[in-house]
Amino acid sequence: MGLLEQLLAIARNTFLESIRQPVALVVTVIAGLLVVMANPFSAYTMMDDDRMFLDMSLSTVFLSGALLAAMLATNVVSREIENRTALTVISKPVARASVVLGKYLGAAAALLACMLALMLVLALVELHGVQQTVRTPYHLPVIAFGSAAVILAFGVATWCNYFYASSFAAVFIMSVSPLLLVAYVLALLFDTGFAPQSIAKDFRPEVWKAGLLMALGVAVLCAVAVAVSTRLGQVLTVTVTVGTLLVGLLSDWFFGRTVAAGAEKAGEAAYWASKTAWGIVPNFQVFWVTDAVNQGVAIPANYLALTALYATCFVAAALALGVALFQRREVG
Repeated sequence: MGLLEQLLAIARNTFLESIRQPVALVVTVIAGLLVVMANPFSAYTMMDDDRMFLDMSLSTVFLSGALLAAMLATNVVSREIENRTALTVISKPVARASVVLGKYLGAAAALLACMLALMLVLALVELHGVQQTVRTPYHLPVIAFGSAAVILAFGVATWCNYFYASSFAAVFIMSVSPLLLVAYVLALLFDTGFAPQSIAKDFRPEVWKAGLLMALGVAVLCAVAVAVSTRLGQVLTVTVTVGTLLVGLLSDWFFGRTVAAGAEKAGEAAYWASKTAWGIVPNFQVFWVTDAVNQGVAIPANYLALTALYATCFVAAALALGVALFQRREVG
């Protein structure tokens, strides 16, 4: 078996193992319900209902993705080391670097599947809009098509679980995304009363750009979690991953102010220490563009490209560290 085949085999097995985890279904379902409930909760701001909804729902999707990144990456790496199941793979002619990279690709694919389902729920609820008054009509196509997609996915998962012993969590997550996508496209074709309209009338590409940037941020967190889990257990991996997220969200406040002040004001030691930390710690503010979406500012393609390059560099650095840490890790 070639290197690429080994990598793809490990990634496929890791994806299936991750998507079967009950925590993936639980977090996805709870986050989806919170996104739906953000709609009525946003109706009490008097004038900024849509802005409040986007802030709440995008935050829910991002935080749920970060939580899953820590938990799924821990399950697929450190748990296998603790159970010594990794020894079966390492004892064969499989490079340890392939194990780390394959585990990351599989876990990241599972994360993207969960985040895609949540983004489709968010897009449907955003298309429905917040009920600002009792006279505001309900968006009947969103309710009808969205509910039908979830019910059908639940039915398919139940059928496959009962008759074919398939994982309910895996089948539900994998089937609900394409069904919600169909529901979203169909809902775009009709107005609130099922009158046909242009599909581009209510489509907001900036919301999807914001979702793409959040997915890049979660991919960075997943790489950090995989790298850390090659040496630490589940609790410490979750702690380090969440800590990285918190420090990364406050990176400008922690380190950026000192760097902006300059070496003369802050002092040479503080300036260079802050500048080094500012470069090492991923700045998750670059993945958070909710304010631009709320203000109707278009997110340029070059920003997406530069942010993708930024995320790729951090993913590569984290995985390189993970491979180095895993080289001398005892798995037997």
